[in-house]
Amino acid sequence: MKKRVLFLCTHNSCRSQMAEGLVNHFLGDRFEAFSAGTEATRVNPLAARVMAELGIDLAAHRSKTLDEFAGQPFDYVITLCGDANEKCPLFFGGVQREHIGFDDPSRLKGNEENVLPEYRRVRDEIKERISQFLLGANQ
Repeated sequence: MKKRVLFLCTHNSCRSQMAEGLVNHFLGDRFEAFSAGTEATRVNPLAARVMAELGIDLAAHRSKTLDEFAGQPFDYVITLCGDANEKCPLFFGGVQREHIGFDDPSRLKGNEENVLPEYRRVRDEIKERISQFLLGANQ
């Protein structure tokens, strides 16, 4: 049976969407990942673009709030930003909660050519650190 993982970030637009896509793509044989935010906005187009570079399509993804997952069981709830870590609700009690923070590339100013390297860096960091955590915790 696959372990269920919920990634939380403030807007569920960038980091949490990337984490969901990465886990489902690379670790989907062992984990089923979901993502949500403390607020719903939209999936960041530059996050979708750098994920597509790895063959991961976020076109069907949408920004969701925590309310959609109320009462659902998860093996891990992982916050990816400080704000979500502080606001993570108590209804996730009894599961392993972890905070693994990453820089927010969506806060960068500039044209795509200038900010895309930062999106790629954060994507690659998420892939590495989340994979290490989940595979290490699941042994």
